[in-house]
Amino acid sequence: MPADQISPFKSVASPEEAVAQLIRLHDAAIDAQRHALEHFFATGTAPTAGERARFRYPELRVIYRANSVPPVKQRAYAKFQGPGVYATTVTQPDFFKSYLLEQLNYLVRDYGAVLEVGVSDQEIPYPYVFERGDELGRGAHSAAELAQHFPTPLLAKVGDEIADGAWIFHEGEPRPLSLFDAARVDYSLRRLVHYTGSDWRSIQPWILLTNYHRYVDQFVRWAVGELSNDKSPYIKLVLPGGITIERGLDESAVAELVASSPWHRFQMPAYHLVHRDGHGVTLVNIGVGPSNAKNITDHLAVLRPHCWLMVGHCGGLRQSQTIGDYVLAHGYLRRDRILDEAVPPEIPIPALAEVQVALQEAAARVTGERGEELKRRLRTGTVVTYDDRNWELRWSQERRQINLSRAIAVDMESGTIAAQGYRLRVPYGTLLCVSDKPLHGEIKLPGAANAFYERAVSEHLMIGLAAIDILRDQRSSLHSRKLRSFDEPPFR
Repeated sequence: MPADQISPFKSVASPEEAVAQLIRLHDAAIDAQRHALEHFFATGTAPTAGERARFRYPELRVIYRANSVPPVKQRAYAKFQGPGVYATTVTQPDFFKSYLLEQLNYLVRDYGAVLEVGVSDQEIPYPYVFERGDELGRGAHSAAELAQHFPTPLLAKVGDEIADGAWIFHEGEPRPLSLFDAARVDYSLRRLVHYTGSDWRSIQPWILLTNYHRYVDQFVRWAVGELSNDKSPYIKLVLPGGITIERGLDESAVAELVASSPWHRFQMPAYHLVHRDGHGVTLVNIGVGPSNAKNITDHLAVLRPHCWLMVGHCGGLRQSQTIGDYVLAHGYLRRDRILDEAVPPEIPIPALAEVQVALQEAAARVTGERGEELKRRLRTGTVVTYDDRNWELRWSQERRQINLSRAIAVDMESGTIAAQGYRLRVPYGTLLCVSDKPLHGEIKLPGAANAFYERAVSEHLMIGLAAIDILRDQRSSLHSRKLRSFDEPPFR
């Protein structure tokens, strides 16, 4: 298509037509750039200006004219803050089809919004047009040479200004339609592959985050059991490296596949149990520390998951706690420091009622305990999250803050994950298991720790999974208005 024939923005009759047009334009742009790259590899001939003009993301515009009083809707998303034109560039529209249709159907039905689709001025960086990336490593042409002729990832064009409320409105320009534009999404999709060892398409909308590999072992055992159960809704398990376990395999074949997964090559390996209706569960072993916690959630957020839950270990801070007890966080003393500019520590991170209730009910179902019996094992309170694993060496300085916060547990990830959920509008929750009591002489010694792990990990993981089962039936109310700002983009 010559540069002067690139599609202008055109009105479309329905959300379905809008998404179909986005898919067509995106596929055409990817195919055009792949063809130009292949031609360059083969002949050294660079694309013309007209050819390069085709390497652009499609753009979606939603127009709300507000001819009457805006409707009052209880849901937290798919709402306009006022009349105007809202726009975003879109990548991978075929994958995001269900998400896009959900948002657009609400906006058209409830507000009479008008939809337009066209080609944006935002170029698709050339590393994003190939699936694996190794197609570019052919040795004949350097990255510097490719950058002379093809669009490159520009950090100046990839940011979280919309999510962080730092975008600037200019009269005559569209307002943001979504938290992340196409370049930001593509950037994170590739980072997810790098860190998790998974095709980003395998990541499920219900996410468990943990800081111990022992949870992975238990998750895989449980998932394999689900696949052998004819009544289970799960259909396959995807391991790091793309290793897939399907239904119907015998034990020896499953064991061989599990052993062949190269999980150790990846910094934060992920495991995906796929549900037949698309609402499966992903478990990510994020490792230890707030840097990892922020890193992975920065990227998971572009997939717009329904929820992420932290299920990991913590140090108990109260004499009444026992090793193996649970901590349901309802507040966070954030000493992780990594988000101090984006979400300053004085900004409260609210507990989400739906998640709190689901985690407590899940604990009751799995343990078989309720009332006072459950309260003896599951305590609700504040968790302090540090960036320093050896915070105990600064106890004289930290003592007053911990006392003032009334914290009952300490870890290195939960406060960061909750703050990221708040910041990026992803429902969040924390259920930790007490593995030691550093203030009371019960430290992690190898023998005691191993006995604790064997006893506690399975039950803890099952509580997290049971909570997800409960939350699946509450998707509309789960996306809380507590997470939305006064000038929020319409899309969830």
